[in-house]
Amino acid sequence: MASVCCDLEVDVNGEETFMVEKRIMTLYSGRLSRLFGKSTSSTGNFKVIFNDFPGGAESFELMLRFCYNNGGIEITPYNISLLYSAAQFMEMNKSISGVHNLMERIDKSLQDGNYWTWSEILVIIKQCQDILPLENCSGIIEKCMDSLIGRIAMPGEPSPCASTSSPESSGFRFSFDTRSTESLKNSFSRANWWFDDLLVLSTALVEKMINSMVSRKLDHAIISKFLFYYQKSKFQSAKSDEKCKIVETVIDMLYILDWNSVSFKSLFGILRISLNLEISKSSRNKLEIMIGSQMDQSTLDNLLIPSPQGTNYLYNVNLILRLLKAFLCEGICQISTPRLRKVARLMDLYIAEVAPDPCLRTSKFLALAMALPDSARDSYDGLYRAMDMYLEVQVHSGLSEEERVKICCALNYEKLSAEVCIHLSENKKFPSRSAVQALMSQKIKLKSLLRFANDTKVYGDSPSPCSLSGKGQKNEASDQIVLYAGKLDLSPDKEELKAHLQGMQWRVIELEKVCMKMQNQMTKILKSRVPSHSNARSLPRLCS
Repeated sequence: MASVCCDLEVDVNGEETFMVEKRIMTLYSGRLSRLFGKSTSSTGNFKVIFNDFPGGAESFELMLRFCYNNGGIEITPYNISLLYSAAQFMEMNKSISGVHNLMERIDKSLQDGNYWTWSEILVIIKQCQDILPLENCSGIIEKCMDSLIGRIAMPGEPSPCASTSSPESSGFRFSFDTRSTESLKNSFSRANWWFDDLLVLSTALVEKMINSMVSRKLDHAIISKFLFYYQKSKFQSAKSDEKCKIVETVIDMLYILDWNSVSFKSLFGILRISLNLEISKSSRNKLEIMIGSQMDQSTLDNLLIPSPQGTNYLYNVNLILRLLKAFLCEGICQISTPRLRKVARLMDLYIAEVAPDPCLRTSKFLALAMALPDSARDSYDGLYRAMDMYLEVQVHSGLSEEERVKICCALNYEKLSAEVCIHLSENKKFPSRSAVQALMSQKIKLKSLLRFANDTKVYGDSPSPCSLSGKGQKNEASDQIVLYAGKLDLSPDKEELKAHLQGMQWRVIELEKVCMKMQNQMTKILKSRVPSHSNARSLPRLCS
């Protein structure tokens, strides 16, 4: 009798062979109904081979129970994924009178999903991602994701208890502790209680989950912490190609968050990891843009990233240049002055750190020196010291005069201190034109300051301009300041003005001393560096 009824042999993925009744199977399955509807033979045995049946023999057997029991099967969180995958594959969504529709039964069970426990939902998701392509189970996955996110977002931050797998469990517990230290600990755990549970998700499902969390306006700081935790945890057992996919997913998801909510230190951690992986160019660009936009939060240690393998220079200068480009991409006008100055100070330290590298090309050093606009620096003393170190190394390797001049063009001599200008004028590593230009800029600056000092008076005849080289006029400006201060009828509310004038007096005296020293130094330079014969060439043009 059994041999008469079981006229269809089904091979499921080579795992197991089932003998079934063709009439019953075609009644429930649209796939088999179409297959045998084209058959010209109405009698005899048939054989069907499925090589890609989702869920394998276990899923097929559950589907048979549904068919042979006239739809009388209990759908639970532990079999719904298997039944769903089988129903999709076998096209069991027929609406024939008297025939139970498996897909309708599954959809009804999904509507009751709010009663499932946390761990039951995780079981469903885990089964779905193991047996079905993501696009083939989007309906059930979305329902489960919504349920998980709803529970994560619940006020009071519930966490699943140890017995969530039991049907009687509500799936939640609330932790209250009156002790201060334990309270802080519990507060931290309440925010992150779900991190470990969601490590079962594949990268594709993590991407889907994070997008859903963002759309439901969950805290971006917590989301970013989970992504960093996910990356760190999954790396422990991942292979090289899997690591690439994990890092790419984490970067892409961090990119859609509010970057102010993302740990800058952790971003640099991801950056250092990604440098040893062949991640996509798109993900790498996103990471560099996120870091570059917050460049003012960096430290020198952050930037000292070793150069890629196969290169002979010490540090990854090209990466830092790209980060600077990302920092400046929003436009100079949009970046506050304090942020710009902070990055400039950081870059001066970085350039000084990489300057001693004998393999650092002149073009790269110059690119670093000129990456930021002039407005970023109120002083070029730091950059000068970095140049001094670079030339110390490079001069011995045959750096040409032209290349040294090109490097010095990155300096703004007007923003060099007097002490640095004097040091530059005595520095044989720098070209002569740089020494002259530094001294000239200081001379102009001193003239301006001394003229300002002469013009600062309350009343009296206008003094003659102070000359840097005129004999008999030494301390003229300072004498005038003392004179004017002495003539003032100072009342208590003018004490501030008196202090200002007296301070200016001492400043002018200092400036005159520096001026005289610079003038003597310039005379020596001109005598030592300019040929004395009649057809001597004029001094070269200074860097503009």
